[in-house]
Amino acid sequence: MLWVALTLLSFALGVVAQARVRHPLVNPTLIATVLVAAALLLTRTPYKGYLNEVRPVSFLLGPAVVALAVPLYRLRALLAREWRALGLGGVAGTLVGVAVDSLLPHLLGLDVEARRALITAPATSPVALQLADFTQAPPALAATLAVLSGLLGALVLPPALTRLGVRHPLARGIALGSVSHGIGTARAREESETTGAASSIGMGLAALVVTLVVAALG
Repeated sequence: MLWVALTLLSFALGVVAQARVRHPLVNPTLIATVLVAAALLLTRTPYKGYLNEVRPVSFLLGPAVVALAVPLYRLRALLAREWRALGLGGVAGTLVGVAVDSLLPHLLGLDVEARRALITAPATSPVALQLADFTQAPPALAATLAVLSGLLGALVLPPALTRLGVRHPLARGIALGSVSHGIGTARAREESETTGAASSIGMGLAALVVTLVVAALG
């Protein structure tokens, strides 16, 4: 239970820090990830052992993702009217993310296992873990890169969209969800319920599109 306690404490510290310092880099998930990763490195604890220890917490990830569908129900009339734009935006955003994650590692000369793991990075980490068997990527690396992709998207996308003049909540939400899944959706919900609902759709489409891409490549 030591790692469960450390993980929850790290996230709680991140929440407190975010409440006091309103800055995009002060993100509870990012802070918890850095603290837990540092502890794993210092104690030379393998990720597989850590994953087994925190299984009671990671089990809650599934219900938490399902709970993101609540705003979809509340805003179902609006989302039904805009389904074409949301569907096209979500699929296009995810395909662009998969293309960048597939081509950039080749240009940078990354290891083949890293290239395989990056293919599923736009999907949420539970999906990336399941697809690791098909891409022959190390599961731990696939899950880690998916989390890092979500963190990076949640940090970089909101200010980038603002600079580009993208202010419509549905457009901002679908962009966040299609490339940064659950973490991006949590960030989108801070903007508005509409943005969060659109991000939930983007996250679901990303999981579907990435799965289809992996199936096509296989």
